[in-house]
Amino acid sequence: MQRLLIVGCGDVVRRVLPELVRRWRVYALVREPEEELRALGVLQILGDLDRPATLRRLAGIAHAVLHSAPPPGEGVVDARTKRLIAVLRRSRSLPRRLVYIGTTGVYGDCGGALVGEIRPLRPATARAKRRADAERRLREFGRDSACRVSILRAPGIYAGDRLPLERLERGDPVLGADEDVFTNHIHAEDLGRACIAALRRGGANRAYNAGDDSAIRMGDWYDKLADRCGKPRLARITRAQAAQRLPATMLSFMSESRRLDNTRLKRELKLSLRYPTVDAGLAAAREK
Repeated sequence: MQRLLIVGCGDVVRRVLPELVRRWRVYALVREPEEELRALGVLQILGDLDRPATLRRLAGIAHAVLHSAPPPGEGVVDARTKRLIAVLRRSRSLPRRLVYIGTTGVYGDCGGALVGEIRPLRPATARAKRRADAERRLREFGRDSACRVSILRAPGIYAGDRLPLERLERGDPVLGADEDVFTNHIHAEDLGRACIAALRRGGANRAYNAGDDSAIRMGDWYDKLADRCGKPRLARITRAQAAQRLPATMLSFMSESRRLDNTRLKRELKLSLRYPTVDAGLAAAREK
């Protein structure tokens, strides 16, 4: 059985761990040992991407890598991905494939246009620039080695137990329909399944828009959430009013508009979305 190293064993990856352990001998980089992972048969390696000396055991350990660890919280360089690549290079036995969960934020604002993977990257925020830096480093690693690097660019991730309800609780307003931005989504289970598909079929140095088929405005998304939870819909305000009332971080999300073309995800990775729209995802959550 081939060996898979998971770097960043978060919510999305854990949703598909039972399937991964059936297909691979799974190792996971963890800061502290976890009983949940041990019970699933995951072999845990103690280490921290912020402490290079703890990463030595990763060299040559796996045939494939699933990298979903977030970048650092500041700067424009993803030093964590840089350190991971450095330790992978130390062995003569390099991984044959690597899948990275990135973000569609690397595209920046596209004015609501339909965005394919060949669109030039123009990250506007520091967090998106860190993600673009990770992509660049991983692509270089793929070109320099026999490792097949595939990148999943994910938009907003949600699930029945992973909904952005805090904004509804706070009552933060959204933009009016004439100024609102398009927002994109993927159900956490479908993103996990996309990881499995990319490990099997992902192309070398190939990016995939890992979004669903929805094309909705941000305000409409929060309307759907409010209706599902039986809460009041958020107020609609102008962009000028938003600039005065909302924090910069929130404004950044309300300043980028794009619609994702996920044709490559479905055609090349042969992924059939379990929740093709947010309506389907929210309906399933309501039934549980």
